[in-house]
Amino acid sequence: MSEALHPDATPAGTAEPGLNIAQVERDTGLGKDTLRVWERRYGFPVPQRDAQGQRVYPAAQVDRLRQIAALMRAGHRPGKVVPLDDAARATLLSGGAPAAGGAGAMPPAASASAPQVAAALAALARRDGIALRRLLQQAQSRLGLAAFVTEVMAPLTTAVGQAWMRGELRVAEEHLFTEVAHGVLRQGLLTLPEPVPGVAPRVLLTTLPGEPHGLGLRMAEAMCALEGAWCVNLGPQTPVDEIVAAAQWHHTQVVGLSATGCLPARWLRQGLQQLRERLPAETVIWLGGSAAGSVRVAGVVRMAELGGIGRALAALPPAP
Repeated sequence: MSEALHPDATPAGTAEPGLNIAQVERDTGLGKDTLRVWERRYGFPVPQRDAQGQRVYPAAQVDRLRQIAALMRAGHRPGKVVPLDDAARATLLSGGAPAAGGAGAMPPAASASAPQVAAALAALARRDGIALRRLLQQAQSRLGLAAFVTEVMAPLTTAVGQAWMRGELRVAEEHLFTEVAHGVLRQGLLTLPEPVPGVAPRVLLTTLPGEPHGLGLRMAEAMCALEGAWCVNLGPQTPVDEIVAAAQWHHTQVVGLSATGCLPARWLRQGLQQLRERLPAETVIWLGGSAAGSVRVAGVVRMAELGGIGRALAALPPAP
């Protein structure tokens, strides 16, 4: 007996590229059982099937699941948000205000931000990477690296993330922003003097597996380097045992982690607990990023803002 297909379903073996159910769980924080229940209860998601008959979730459905997960973290019930159409989800994600129209709409918070933030968002809306790079470079030259990070890059990164969650930016546009921002920050780092060997505090920066965003690490690296710290930036998604090994190799005093909410809170907590158990007691663990307030782990210091990095480094004991 042949199984009836949902209008959006695809016969087995003809699925378009996407994520399997385990990857979707890691990406969104929504459990496998939850996804299967929603299929039956709400008719969404509608996974396709690969040649082996395994579930495959197209990119558009994964984007929608990310938005639903964000709404649930904000306190909305799945029965309310899963069935919503794109416009209704955008309204909730924008805090209840009318949804902005078009891929290039400016997030509500951005209009009250620094002019450089608004100009950068406008360039991104035009998909003009050259103009975006020039605007960020000019802002960095005018403000200096520290103020550029805290007054432009931090609010701009938040605004871009919010616009993406509301569906106002596509994945390719968000990736364009990230690549340009990384390049500008790297240029800024190259202008700083080398840290003093044997005197500079040593900092290791990374994220746990399942947290793919590394721009916060680059901003933290800039703020550490401005204070004369010696930084090793491993980039995102480093396994716990590798973080421990790298901390030993480099004799780091601080292990700094970033969390944006991609990693489910329980997995973030477990990773932090494992790291705290395996690192020496004298090694400080910092947790920054937009999701840093979602977990509390003994022996892990929440870094609430980038501007606090200088004070935290100054409070460290002298490098051994």
